[in-house]
Amino acid sequence: MIRGLSHSLGNSGKEGFHLVRTSHEWASVFNLESVDGRPVRVLDVGGAFQSATYLDGNRSEPVFEYYRAFDEAFACGIPIRHALMIGGGGCAWPKHAATNHPELVVDVVEEDARVIDIARKFFFVEEFECTGQVRMIAAEGRAYLERPGPTYDAIVNDAFSGTEPVRSLATVEAARAIARRLNPGGVYLSNVVSENGGVHIEFLRDAAASLREVFSNVQVLPCPDFGYSDEDNYLLAASNSDVSFEGALPFSDEFIGTPLRD
Repeated sequence: MIRGLSHSLGNSGKEGFHLVRTSHEWASVFNLESVDGRPVRVLDVGGAFQSATYLDGNRSEPVFEYYRAFDEAFACGIPIRHALMIGGGGCAWPKHAATNHPELVVDVVEEDARVIDIARKFFFVEEFECTGQVRMIAAEGRAYLERPGPTYDAIVNDAFSGTEPVRSLATVEAARAIARRLNPGGVYLSNVVSENGGVHIEFLRDAAASLREVFSNVQVLPCPDFGYSDEDNYLLAASNSDVSFEGALPFSDEFIGTPLRD
């Protein structure tokens, strides 16, 4: 907590600075210039940008590349009318998807109620809640998947604990819970961040192995954000339908790691 506060206060000289607190640590919101010269507001948690929004023009345009990669959900072969996002942050993808697909409703499950407050105050989420297209749910992601509830055409996972992936959402048992909440032909997309500039991909390989225990179709899509992160982002895509995603990386069985279990 003290280290988080020290880091956050280190951003105090930046434009639009606000000291904010999540349930786990202190964080900061401030403005910077994007790689294309546009004003951007970010949520910095422990040195990692966890949310971002443009401040000029279209507030629903994604800043980070991997959010655009989540749009692969719309290529799964069925109409996407109801989607679930686990790990809301500033709701960049739900805002973007709702803007481009007026028929879409996105349920956003965010464990940290304080992050929901930050999203509403600084990242324009309330504008989309008012239309009914984005619905915020304060709940832990795995617990939400396990309980009875609606099924979805697409489930998107961008949940992290600080800078670490949430292991409880990457196990075989979690994959089974995800499959139960998907409609026939639906797709699951999970953001996985590699370590050391893409050198360490053990979690990616193991998470892919977990999904392969449950889904017949698992693919890996690269989506790096060179302008904002030194790490490599990948999307894991899983479905029980025969769908292929543009830009997916071919891999052999040797790539698949060890399935994770509860």
